[in-house]
Amino acid sequence: MRAPITMKGAQRLRAELDELKSVKRPAVIQAIAEARAHGDLKENAEYAAAREQQGFIEGRIKQLESELSHAQIIDVSSLNAGSRVVFGATVELADAETDEEKTYQIVGDLEADIKQGLIAISSPVARALIGKHEGDTITIEAPGGTREYEIIGVSYQG
Repeated sequence: MRAPITMKGAQRLRAELDELKSVKRPAVIQAIAEARAHGDLKENAEYAAAREQQGFIEGRIKQLESELSHAQIIDVSSLNAGSRVVFGATVELADAETDEEKTYQIVGDLEADIKQGLIAISSPVARALIGKHEGDTITIEAPGGTREYEIIGVSYQG
């Protein structure tokens, strides 16, 4: 099965891939050449660090190319699920106890970033939300105990 990813997420990954190929790869190749010019490679920390960095960059390039080639890109703005929560939904939640509000978008595992409010489709919170509707209450087992949230809004923005 192809992993789902939003159009925005795919664009972010492509931008990272372009940056790695056009900026970081040439920079590390230059750093390796400069370190080589310093002579003995056995005790050359700059050379070892540059080679390690090159390995990381090449590995990330391969990973991104593979993920993007196997991903199913979904245009979230074209989804018409109404108040039902499906992949790509931006969901506003209110904590039943504190009334604290949180907003999350349910995205593919490749693009999840909790700091940006992007939660993976495979996460416990997303699994609790999928299929629910605006106005429903969900229960989530959190490390600090059970939390209840009311779904106060569901939208689909690109």
